[in-house]
Amino acid sequence: MHVMSADEAVAWIPEGATIAITGSGGGVLEPHALLAALERRFVATARPRRLTLVHAFGIGDRGRRGLNALAREGLVSTVIGGHWTWAPKLGELAASGAVQAHSWPAGTISLLLREIGARRPGLITRTGLHTYADPRITPDDLVSVIEIDGEEYLRYRPFPVHVALVRGSEADSRGNIGCSAEAAVLDALSAAQAAKASGGIVIAQVKHLRAEPVDPRDVVIPGALVDAVVVVPDQWQTYAAEYDPGLCGPSDETFTPLETDPIRAAVARRAALEVPNGAVLNVGFGMSAQVVDVLAEQGRLSDVVLAIEQGLFDGVPESGDLFGVSHGPSARVSSTTQFDLFAGGMLDVCCLGMAQVDETGSVNVSRFGSQLIGPGGFVDISQNARKAVFCGTFTARGGSVRKLVERVDEITFSGPFALAEGREAVYVTERAVFRLCKEGVELVEVADGVSIEDDLLPHMGFRPIIRDVRPMRM
Repeated sequence: MHVMSADEAVAWIPEGATIAITGSGGGVLEPHALLAALERRFVATARPRRLTLVHAFGIGDRGRRGLNALAREGLVSTVIGGHWTWAPKLGELAASGAVQAHSWPAGTISLLLREIGARRPGLITRTGLHTYADPRITPDDLVSVIEIDGEEYLRYRPFPVHVALVRGSEADSRGNIGCSAEAAVLDALSAAQAAKASGGIVIAQVKHLRAEPVDPRDVVIPGALVDAVVVVPDQWQTYAAEYDPGLCGPSDETFTPLETDPIRAAVARRAALEVPNGAVLNVGFGMSAQVVDVLAEQGRLSDVVLAIEQGLFDGVPESGDLFGVSHGPSARVSSTTQFDLFAGGMLDVCCLGMAQVDETGSVNVSRFGSQLIGPGGFVDISQNARKAVFCGTFTARGGSVRKLVERVDEITFSGPFALAEGREAVYVTERAVFRLCKEGVELVEVADGVSIEDDLLPHMGFRPIIRDVRPMRM
């Protein structure tokens, strides 16, 4: 293990390297100094070129930080990413054709890194079947459909990872990396495993170099995997603060519901009725996250178990740019492990967003026209939860854009596949509630004062099944 500066460390990155990068929105576990040093090297020398970036979660601030620093034509040729919102400059390069984009479910990326790290023949999973990630819908030379014992699976092919850029709180003289002051550990170990199994290198950014050993219970990446350590004393835990102890340990913070507009509040309140006591619950970014506010207001938050894909359980979840971390979580695992738990059927209910819904009950959240968004953990979560509750306004842009359309632009959740597997789906808007049934999408509840003929059907791209319509519960 070598201790060196960020500029010295990134000088090790060769032309054409594939780089696995850990991090999540809001600066969580982001190796920002290494990303900035790599940008400086390219600006000064036009090297290295043709890099492939691999990241499960969104990394950046929608501006200059995170992966936005690497959004330079020539520096990057390919990106395998789970979420692109935080790095729109990379998305622009992908839209222009300057970068080849593979937008995969976040969990498949984390889990594939682990499989590469074990030198297994890729990730074999049902996650992504019958969505845009299925190569029969969107051709992708890195994904194929295989059959095992009469069941279909997707195989995400392995590839060599030449460099892993990871982060921790501290390192000791043996190179052990601890994350005691981090808000999440994400897939740092999986990224390091993938690089070492490929004969590559692992560069770890930390805030402190310790004279004494890191407590073995706190080691996230063993020193045997680490080639270089870069000490960054001004490293912040997140973009919001240098250090908030409640994000990595016990916290006495109480839940303060967000101020919200009445439409969002109505959707969240109705969606919360779909969450039974005792449920293991995942909530998505944006409007659906406000289901937690409602449960807190009703004194029901302690009656459910919150499970966030970044690897956290319970606590008081953050919102906005720090979505994905919590104050005072009851447990913390790697995101790789969390996605395994999701695939194993741990989730009873998920409350997620919806940009488009069509007559088959399929949902799109991953692409809007030429704008690449990516699914984040949406596919992994919605496809593995027993019930998916999709939350959104009935129309967008003041009513000028339909959200209930004849066919979604991209399938991020497949209604027919959910039906075939016996999973439930509910679609909650401020005007009405719909449910997935064997015939398609059924209108089941209408809000007070809403006319089916005047306020719903003219603003939909399909006619729902209409049988026993009830007043909307709140």
